[in-house]
Amino acid sequence: MALPIPPAIFAARHLRSAEFEQSPADTLLRVYAWMHLARVSDNRILELFRQGLIRGTVTGGQGNEALIVPLALLADKAVDTASFTHRDAGGHLIWSGDMVTHLNQYFANAGSPTKAREGNIHHGDPANRSVPMISHLGAMLSVVAGVTDSQRRQGRSAVGYAFFGDGGSSTGDVHETLNLASLLSLPVLFVIENNHYAYSTPEHEQYAPGTELWRRAAGYGIESLPLDCTGDIVEITRTLESAIAKVRATSRPMLIEANVLRLRGHAAYDTCDYLKPGENEAFLARDPLPRVRAAAVAAAGAERVEAVEAETGAFLEACIKIALATPRPSPAGMEAEVFAPATDPYPWRPEPAAPTPLNLAQALNLGLRKILTERPESLVLGQDIGTYGGAFKVTEHLLRDFGRSRVFNTPLAESACTGYAIGLAFNGHRPIEEFQFSDFATEAVTQITLNAATMHFRSGAACPLVLRFPCGGGLTFGSFHSQELESLFLSMPGIKGLYPSTPQDAFNALLAAYEDDNPVILFEHKALYRRNRAPVVWDPKYRDIWLPRRLRVGDFATFVTYGEMVHLAEEAATYFVDEYEISFDLFDLRALAPLQLDTIRESLARTGRLIVLHEGRRTHGFGAELVARLAEDHFAALQAPPLRIASLDLPVPFAPELEQAFRPTKEKIIERIAAWIG
Repeated sequence: MALPIPPAIFAARHLRSAEFEQSPADTLLRVYAWMHLARVSDNRILELFRQGLIRGTVTGGQGNEALIVPLALLADKAVDTASFTHRDAGGHLIWSGDMVTHLNQYFANAGSPTKAREGNIHHGDPANRSVPMISHLGAMLSVVAGVTDSQRRQGRSAVGYAFFGDGGSSTGDVHETLNLASLLSLPVLFVIENNHYAYSTPEHEQYAPGTELWRRAAGYGIESLPLDCTGDIVEITRTLESAIAKVRATSRPMLIEANVLRLRGHAAYDTCDYLKPGENEAFLARDPLPRVRAAAVAAAGAERVEAVEAETGAFLEACIKIALATPRPSPAGMEAEVFAPATDPYPWRPEPAAPTPLNLAQALNLGLRKILTERPESLVLGQDIGTYGGAFKVTEHLLRDFGRSRVFNTPLAESACTGYAIGLAFNGHRPIEEFQFSDFATEAVTQITLNAATMHFRSGAACPLVLRFPCGGGLTFGSFHSQELESLFLSMPGIKGLYPSTPQDAFNALLAAYEDDNPVILFEHKALYRRNRAPVVWDPKYRDIWLPRRLRVGDFATFVTYGEMVHLAEEAATYFVDEYEISFDLFDLRALAPLQLDTIRESLARTGRLIVLHEGRRTHGFGAELVARLAEDHFAALQAPPLRIASLDLPVPFAPELEQAFRPTKEKIIERIAAWIG
């Protein structure tokens, strides 16, 4: 079915404040038309929800139009970037796309830009740098910062537009990102859409009475100003235009606290019974839309305004008719689209050509050097990775050799820095982020598991991001520097995980992770960084790292492990050959997600016994998933219950004696297997 042709007035998606003087009638009419379209479409969507034709819930931007419409019209849609919130329907409509697609998102039908995998207004347009929002307040600011920086790095004079509300202004992500944007001098216009309520919580219960949010920017060295978006539309436009021009010219962030109205509740189900008597009426009295309409009537005449309104109404109803007739979505392909499709191998140079003895940390350094040398889109970032070379010296001398534009320290703001990396990845860069310790990645759980990991599934956009996690115990670092977190992160769909145990595998894993179009966590056991040296050379089969590697051939049991435990398992396997003449089929799993278990299944079908060893805690540990997947396929063939060896269900203790008791050791592994055999 052909899309309805929009009224001619919507062909222009641009605005300059000088137009109000040059052609006041046409300009006021155009601005009003977009504001009117945003308002009536929000109202109709609410009606359709109440009729049961839209599921879930809906939010609206009624009262926000005098901010978002002029801002979106002023933006340079060819290079700028944005992440609109659920109050910014007008921004979505102006930025790109068409009304039917916008409606399809709400109807969650087969034409939805998110394939009905997300509802409400949680959509964007990756091709035009409109990043789809997630519901976690403040989380999108850093992503916009990353996309904007990516645009600037590619020579485009872009400005980013990052929106958040008065409630969201209290979140840590907002403050982390303001600091990061100021530190890196990123041209982002941060906009607080202050409608004075966070759902039902009034602003005086969110922050101290008398606080002016725009003044907080001074603490980060950012220029800021308040803007009353219930006033004169011409002055609003001029102020926004001046701010955008300054951000674009200076490449410095700016913050605007926009005073807007929420003329409907937080969402469709909001009864607004928390409002004070007369408060809603006061809001309606300040509604900017009637004032803009009156100005348009005065300049262009009532007949032209009414004609635009009639055309807009007919156009909207025609679009609704098409959206209602669009088929419901199909579940086909959902599982296949959790991950972005596989990419072709990169044209890596066959170097190093000669084997070089390296430890695991040196192998990773060599891999980072290779990537930075051969891939201009690559970036390496993290805490203390510059001059210091990282907590474990994995990035040693990279800053010296590649410069601060490619290798740079980040502030202690794991969530914002990861969101920033997501934005870089969204726009064509391929960042590698080092976490000082894997434990600190818990500060970025939302960004990793709910933003990066879901990006392809909900928007079709790739998110090629490598997250390096120094992990594991045995070094007397205690609970906050020693954890194995693969079960926590890899339980969330959309994340890949590699866990090398040798220098060659570490080198291969870094290359394979880098060229993948999905977020990949590279687990690096700290005790392996300098455990021993082994030859590292260019391996044309580096992508085999995604498959388990058989280390020993045996017939008594199938023995599966990964990480540092590989070396303990080999020692235990040698002991059982020497002392019991019992041999194991020993596998280094290497890739923890997605799991490729075919060779291990074949082994288990032959041996009939299964041992799984891992360093993480036993309860909810990764070994439980391995046992479940393997046993459910081969339960009838099992000659003994599967054996699971793991750490105790404790926080990682500090003292060496306590940590030894906590985690698997060679002696305990041998003891457990011997008892199991007996």
